[in-house]
Amino acid sequence: MTPPFGALRFLYVGTTDFDHDLAFYLDQLGAERVWQFARFGALVAALRLGDGPLLLLADHRPAPSCLPVYEVADLGATIRELRARGWQPQGARFEIPNGPCQTFADPSGNQFAIFEDVRPGAMEGAYADPANLHAVRK
Repeated sequence: MTPPFGALRFLYVGTTDFDHDLAFYLDQLGAERVWQFARFGALVAALRLGDGPLLLLADHRPAPSCLPVYEVADLGATIRELRARGWQPQGARFEIPNGPCQTFADPSGNQFAIFEDVRPGAMEGAYADPANLHAVRK
């Protein structure tokens, strides 16, 4: 059987002290800062800790929490296929910078998300733009 999702792209991690946790990942672990933004009252940084998904440190996510975010080729088709098997989404679809996204939970309450990457590299491009006033480049 083929797995239902594509690559695990992001681990969306909550924080109660953004600056302290960011320093831990950068200074103590040696993570690479891929991008960082302060926008819409939220602080979010994408960090590369190794091969695999980016860790998204976000002050608007509860801590402790880790939301795995998987890419799918076609979000609408994936949702239809999963619903046919009895799956239920949590809440309405929403947009992330890369594209449409949907959260769901397993029977124990662990949260997951799936998204369609219709805007590949959106955050990396925005971060590389020197005119972007929301990018944080400390």
